[in-house]
Amino acid sequence: MDRRQRKTRKAIFSAFTQLLARKNYNEITVQDIVERADIGRTTFYSHFETKEFLLRDLCGELFGHIIETAMGLPKAHYHYVACEPTDSVFLHLVRHLQENDRSILELLASPNDQIFLGYFKDGLVKMITSQYAAEGRLGKGGLPEGFLVNHMAASFVETIAWWLSRGMPESAEVITGYFLATVEPLL
Repeated sequence: MDRRQRKTRKAIFSAFTQLLARKNYNEITVQDIVERADIGRTTFYSHFETKEFLLRDLCGELFGHIIETAMGLPKAHYHYVACEPTDSVFLHLVRHLQENDRSILELLASPNDQIFLGYFKDGLVKMITSQYAAEGRLGKGGLPEGFLVNHMAASFVETIAWWLSRGMPESAEVITGYFLATVEPLL
């Protein structure tokens, strides 16, 4: 992708993100996006087949960044503070969210939060599978691995949603500790 294409794509993402922070996803039209991005409809469609493709790519970029970073951490990684290897990945994710990397918090707290939390959960399933299931670190109690992975991802998403809804009064370490207290028996 050349520089001009990257610039246009960035303008589309920015316009879409701004609209999502204010309006329900179903109310946003391609026309709204092209007007805010100051591009033509043909330009929009040369980058994205539909609004749904735009949403998928936006979420892929937003969540992919922090999930892939967390997946690349060494297994015994100590991030910011001394922590157990089992919690470093989750603490790393919470830190990224707390730093409001790429305005993710606004989207997670927007009228469209369920859409974004769903995409976030999908990324977490991949990360947990890679970091825990593939390493043989799940399976206590004889529960199916897929159930445990889904449970951990859903629990983390709900922990973050609860934290955001209350204005994030707890530190990253505290909120990660809350989450880990609920899932440690599974590890």
